[in-house]
Amino acid sequence: MAEQIALEITRYSPERDKTPSMEEFEVPLRKEWVVLDALNYIKDKVDGSLSFRWSCRMGVCGSCGMMVNGEPKLTCATFLNDYAPGPIRVEPLKNFPVMRDLIVEISDFLAKLSKVKPWLIRKKEKPISEGEYLQTPEELDSYRQFSMCINCLLCYAACPVYGLDPLFAGPAALALAQRYNMDSRDEGKSERLDVLSQHDGIWGCTFVGECTQVCPKHVDPAGAIQQYKLTAAQEWVKSLLMPWGGK
Repeated sequence: MAEQIALEITRYSPERDKTPSMEEFEVPLRKEWVVLDALNYIKDKVDGSLSFRWSCRMGVCGSCGMMVNGEPKLTCATFLNDYAPGPIRVEPLKNFPVMRDLIVEISDFLAKLSKVKPWLIRKKEKPISEGEYLQTPEELDSYRQFSMCINCLLCYAACPVYGLDPLFAGPAALALAQRYNMDSRDEGKSERLDVLSQHDGIWGCTFVGECTQVCPKHVDPAGAIQQYKLTAAQEWVKSLLMPWGGK
């Protein structure tokens, strides 16, 4: 008989359950299988009612983030063998309301992401006839790391501040704001600074650094936030020394 491993999985149906509970399943322990493979095996072969999110299975879409033995992980990149002999505890991401089983409600994150304006802002667009907004390799490298965010929300599940303060914008949103602030084509830095230089923005971060530790794309949200803090402090000093904008 093929070797097996146990998965303890959070089950919650809002129509039936008052609180989440755990249910154990046995799945084949195969060398090439990740946790997401095991979840799909359960859904296909054992219990079709098991609910979870996934899409690409390639560490790109960011939708299969869950807590695996208490740590935020992309389940498409988390191998069963690393947790043998088990059991493996699979739960929905921390710090988010649970909708069903392993699916969490992310509307709060989406609202905060929109608030930081994570897109290129131009005061005046040049005519198409004048060509593209070109960048040097050095200008691209200045923000490339922060642009790798896939919105998997692992950093939010790891962030103790977000867990305690529902107003805090959170690591991914702040890192993406810094990504556009550092883009040579963007002119919206001051608009974002007005929003994010508040307590619920960059100053809410206590620099625990867990967001950077769990990031599967090595974005370093903690580093982005500290850069942003330095910029905000410089702008504050400039406003004291030059209250009329230097005019």
